[in-house]
Amino acid sequence: MDINQEIHNAYEVIKEGGIILYPTDTVWGIGCDATNPEAVAKIYKLKQRAETQSMIVLMNGEKMMYNIFKDIPEVAWQIMDLSENPTTLVLDKPRNVAPNLIAPDNTLGIRIVKEPFCFKLLEKMKKPLVSTSANISGKPTPKSFKEISPEIIKGVDYVVNLHHEKIAGKPSTIIKLTNDSQVKVIRK
Repeated sequence: MDINQEIHNAYEVIKEGGIILYPTDTVWGIGCDATNPEAVAKIYKLKQRAETQSMIVLMNGEKMMYNIFKDIPEVAWQIMDLSENPTTLVLDKPRNVAPNLIAPDNTLGIRIVKEPFCFKLLEKMKKPLVSTSANISGKPTPKSFKEISPEIIKGVDYVVNLHHEKIAGKPSTIIKLTNDSQVKVIRK
């Protein structure tokens, strides 16, 4: 398995507005360019999910974060530094992403990834990557590639050929931060 070849293949599909099935730092994810509303709509349709149930996006660092959020509470950086486990932060007033990714309360969940495949793909995209669990809405989250339903596998434009044997840990912790510095744990 050549990680660089897989990054190249995934990138080619994403930049044409396609959706991919890929391994993340937590569970397998369905993803696309987070700035492309048509691609985002394809994922909602595949998951049979209401567009009001927002999805998270992956980023690879500070520069990308500031492109999407003008104001980032100081505590966001502290939480990311201190977290042992992958942590998703829900932040106020995102911009420069597809409108159909933004929750009704004008927030967006984001996670900074270190996992090499995702990190390098983000470097190449220079845009955030949508990440939502690889299941039909309401069905259990698959812990490994072999638990992903054929419907999902057939429904994406590209399946990344890495880590098909790996059993995932649990989904990320989710913490909501408001610009007036309130902190709320949504999922431990």
